[in-house]
Amino acid sequence: MAVSTAVATPQVTSVGMGQAAIGTRLSRLTAVLGSCLGVALYHRRLQLGAMSHVVLPDSNGRDALPAKFADTAIPHMVELFTQHGGSANGLVAKIAGGACMFGATGPMQIGLANAEAVHRELAKLRIPIIAEDIGGSKGRRVIFDCGCGTLTIETAGCRPKAL
Repeated sequence: MAVSTAVATPQVTSVGMGQAAIGTRLSRLTAVLGSCLGVALYHRRLQLGAMSHVVLPDSNGRDALPAKFADTAIPHMVELFTQHGGSANGLVAKIAGGACMFGATGPMQIGLANAEAVHRELAKLRIPIIAEDIGGSKGRRVIFDCGCGTLTIETAGCRPKAL
């Protein structure tokens, strides 16, 4: 007699530019980042994770696409946690991306501006950044495991790195 075993398959969600997603313990959230910043928030007790693909540092009052801007993405992600029974208490952050994709100097330092804005917004909400992989001149692919909070960074020409 054959024994059947059910295996839970992880759900993988791609988080595009200006988007945010929340996932449960079986979820993996992925993004491909250049100067954009991937912000991963994790609540260990609830095994909930969220990721935002931040494109620009400041919304300048625009309310469309809240995950697109650092100043609105972080509060938006906290709201996602609230909708799933969580709060800002107990959240930790991991961030990646912010590469210098347009030359080392000049006015197009979007990656650095994004990183500074995300740091500022997380500090306002007292959400600690426990790991980061920002800067450089190469894009990254990130995979966030919502079950354990691991953020895996894949950069061309480098070994994958787990934060």
